[in-house]
Amino acid sequence: MTGTATETDIRIRELLAEHGSPLTRFVRGLTMGNPQTADDLVQETLVRAWRNLDSLPPDSDGRSRRWLFTVARRLVIDEARRRQVRPVEVAADGDLDYGATGDETADTAIAHQALRHAVEQLTMAHRRVLHEIYYRDRTVDEVAVDLGIPVGTVRSRLHYALRALRAAVVEG
Repeated sequence: MTGTATETDIRIRELLAEHGSPLTRFVRGLTMGNPQTADDLVQETLVRAWRNLDSLPPDSDGRSRRWLFTVARRLVIDEARRRQVRPVEVAADGDLDYGATGDETADTAIAHQALRHAVEQLTMAHRRVLHEIYYRDRTVDEVAVDLGIPVGTVRSRLHYALRALRAAVVEG
């Protein structure tokens, strides 16, 4: 039994060493840079990997990375939905600022409009890659084959598109 735990520990450590940093960057991007939420979601992703280690695909062809990123993305979506349903928590101390407004609906609408405008500013090639990967949930390899371009080009377009969106939304 001890040998199995050691093998499990080794596999989790390998997954973390190989995919931990990219996974954290990916989740931080999806959580608008919120480090606490991102760290919690990355940790939950790794807990799920640990629980499903026997069924986790081998790492030789990148399938375990895709599995981790898919689980993380779904956890981010679940967290966003949970926050929409759950009311905002308010501290019960006497230092409440009654003049402050927390109209999240207006903030969300403004953020969506800024994002839409930022997407419109992207080139068609960048928009196409974003659409295929994030909206159609396709892999970089699938997109490369579909568009008839190298995998590196797809990754480059994705990187620069996300960077442009992040910069446009932060500035806007």
